[in-house]
Amino acid sequence: MSIVRDKSLWQSGERKIEWVKANMPLLSGLEKEFAAQKPFGGLRIALSVHLEAKTAYLCRVLAAGGAEMYVTGSNPLSTQDDVAAALERGGINVFALHGASEEEYFSHLKAVIEAKPNIIIDDGGDLVNIIHNEYPFLIENVLGGCEETTTGIIRLKAMEKSGKLKFPMMAVNNAECKYLFDNRYGTGQSVWNGINRTTNLVVAGKKAVVAGYGWCGKGVAMRAKGLGADVIVTEIDPIKAMEAKMEGFTVLPMEQAAKIGDFFITVTGCKDVITEKSIKNMKDGAILCNAGHFNVEINIGDLEKNAIKIYERRDNITGYVMSDGRCINLLAQGRLVNLAAGDGHPAEIMDMSFAIQALSAKYIAENRGKLKTGVNSVPAEIDKNVAKRKLACWGITIDELTAEQEEYLGSFNV
Repeated sequence: MSIVRDKSLWQSGERKIEWVKANMPLLSGLEKEFAAQKPFGGLRIALSVHLEAKTAYLCRVLAAGGAEMYVTGSNPLSTQDDVAAALERGGINVFALHGASEEEYFSHLKAVIEAKPNIIIDDGGDLVNIIHNEYPFLIENVLGGCEETTTGIIRLKAMEKSGKLKFPMMAVNNAECKYLFDNRYGTGQSVWNGINRTTNLVVAGKKAVVAGYGWCGKGVAMRAKGLGADVIVTEIDPIKAMEAKMEGFTVLPMEQAAKIGDFFITVTGCKDVITEKSIKNMKDGAILCNAGHFNVEINIGDLEKNAIKIYERRDNITGYVMSDGRCINLLAQGRLVNLAAGDGHPAEIMDMSFAIQALSAKYIAENRGKLKTGVNSVPAEIDKNVAKRKLACWGITIDELTAEQEEYLGSFNV
């Protein structure tokens, strides 16, 4: 039995799914292949990914391959109720509500786990953590799983290091066709889409502070520069800091950047990136938002503690008025701004990421019992397969090595 907000919303959700389907040719091709091959016949898949239209289409592609799908979101504010209703109407088991309470959110995660999944598709590691901690007796059913995000990979590696990870997990986030495009171009565009549609303010001429210069941070900084912002990067890694400097950005500690920044975007995967020390230095009107997976990068408790007034200034903007009259603005409750205040990454970008998810899930099904317990890399063949499919969609052909060139490259002789 599914749990959705309002089944009557299905037509709106269906239109959204049809739109992204028209712009996701890789998944469309896989849907046809999976429908013919049925690689997931007899298998149950539990999926926890931001539940919007692109994710919904991935669910339908997996279902076309014979999977019995059990689906929930990975963030209460990114779930779109109309999309959930459309999925439910199409026969997929859905447990997700926009704005779910913490109790409801975890009950939905547990509902998909209680379906005894054979494959897990996770975004942030919640499903994997819950099944290990609360449902260890169901682990024997799991052939393996796929993890979508940097944060999730960090959690998985910590579990693996401590000997607690009991089944194979494919590090989808670390595939080249994922992080080079999804993390960089997808995050860069969708974060600023979320900020711009929420604030309706100009970016050009303002100072944008980007906390973290991994692939997601690179994308956010690059798009900020393109919008005309003066970009400041904060980092803990000296190599990444040097890279940011050589790419033309100012590099400062957060406490110094706090004094001059207009927009603050955290994208580190860590907690307490912006705390009381920085908040006290920020100017009136500063805008804070998070693009990391969990809402812990901006310390909301510190905002609340220092505020004499908290109020909604605009949809998805909470104002925190300080004792000296300054107002600090937080977008989307500190959750993922590109999803909680937007539609997430562009469809064409997620087409590649979800193609890797789908093919990695197929790889697990085809290699059951053969994969090592722990974190597994996505095979290079899957990465190249996705890249070739994408180039074909663009009508692009590339050169190939001749036999003589391959022999030359594989030889010690020149």
